[in-house]
Amino acid sequence: MRSLHPTSTRREFLRSAGTVAATAAALNSSAAFGIQSSVEVPPVKTPWDMSQGRPTPGERRFTSDAVEQFLTERKARIADPALATLFVNCFPNTLDTTVEPGTFEGKPDTAVLTGDIAAMWLRDSSAQVWPYLPLAKNDRKLRDLLEGVIRRQARCILIDPYANAFMADLNAAALPWSLKDKTEMKRGVGERKWEVDSLCYPIRLSHGYWKQTGDTGPFDQRWLEAMRLIVDTFQTQQRKHGEGPYRFQRVSDTSTETLPASGFGNPVKPVGLIASGFRPSDDACIFPFLVPSNLFAVTSLKQLAEMAHAVAHDEALANAADTLAKEVELALYRYAIATTSEGTIWAYEVDGYGSQLLMDDTNVPSLLALPYIASSPNPAMYARTRAFCWSERNPWFFRGTAGEGIGGPHVGKDMIWPMSQTVYALTSTNDTEIRRAVQMLKTSAQGFGFMHESYFKDDPRRYTRAWFAWANTLFGELIGTLAATKPDLLRS
Repeated sequence: MRSLHPTSTRREFLRSAGTVAATAAALNSSAAFGIQSSVEVPPVKTPWDMSQGRPTPGERRFTSDAVEQFLTERKARIADPALATLFVNCFPNTLDTTVEPGTFEGKPDTAVLTGDIAAMWLRDSSAQVWPYLPLAKNDRKLRDLLEGVIRRQARCILIDPYANAFMADLNAAALPWSLKDKTEMKRGVGERKWEVDSLCYPIRLSHGYWKQTGDTGPFDQRWLEAMRLIVDTFQTQQRKHGEGPYRFQRVSDTSTETLPASGFGNPVKPVGLIASGFRPSDDACIFPFLVPSNLFAVTSLKQLAEMAHAVAHDEALANAADTLAKEVELALYRYAIATTSEGTIWAYEVDGYGSQLLMDDTNVPSLLALPYIASSPNPAMYARTRAFCWSERNPWFFRGTAGEGIGGPHVGKDMIWPMSQTVYALTSTNDTEIRRAVQMLKTSAQGFGFMHESYFKDDPRRYTRAWFAWANTLFGELIGTLAATKPDLLRS
């Protein structure tokens, strides 16, 4: 485990460009929430004035009539004015600030940046636009934008299925901290950290888009080739026939920035699970069989099998995806269950030899988030695992005077991620839990107007990343859902 102040190049960038500026923005914009500060600090450097909340119409990258109508309807059901403001700021943040719509070969093509990093993560881009899917059926402009994301992701996967991030310009050089990595870097790749969930998310987005809109336009030959490559990559990373072609090393004094064993990661016994180099946090796995990502892969492969059969009429792909899903699921029940004093739970990472890591990390997929990504096959197992995750038994759970929640090695000890609180509420059936999570989220953003990546457990003014669109849009999804289903929980 590492300290609160890591020194890898990506973290240095985020700390200097995000954390310091974010704190400045929080202090400067505190008047909007009735908080006064005498500290004089420079404003955060973003494409819009964050102290004024949502970008003005002229500053927005994309506008959807359906989204604007949704904001108006749901805001009217939120009795707490501060929560209503946060919802209006956060839900459209991906569309307002991070999308780059265009065309490629006459078809929609959309890059989706993370916010303060000018690159597109397969995971983040899928998650960022996910809450807009239900609104796309009756909004052609929004549907084209989402189709563009699906098409862009297929192009990215075909460039390199092992890359987690790509540049908006697919002819551009990598992100600065990736330029000297010891791995096979291709043009257009932003970072090449192999993460199983990076290939699950595009399937989730494709399947969700198809189910919500009925449109099969994006699922052309290029998409089909990308899906075949996903299955092939997953099979390769089961490591039944050796370690495979992927390896990664980075010169860093932070251990989670590089992989041991000549870049292949710690050894695994080939038992049917899929090895991952890195977690959804972009931190290196200790044991390469990352359990929440393998559970997510089972769901994604089943969804792909359904689409391969019903949309692509490719029975060979459908059978391969379904067979692999069943094999991984069986291996999870054999090797990924841990025995604790409170009963059996899902381990976080395993190696097939018997080693197990018991923890949870805030990034999705996580153990806590399994129902949110439709990847919790055993409700009783999940309930016990959930109780473990949201307790001090989880070494990355923190409780302080400003709130409680899960963090992770990526930022460090005592830093709570609002994303974990959002997921806690999204996966809860208990109104008291949900209300508590919403209030903590409200507190974490007080004086700022947007969600952060993380904040110190005793002081929400100490936080990382001012502009993190995934956290914003996920929070917006939660509040929008509650406004429709449980508006009484959104009172001040």
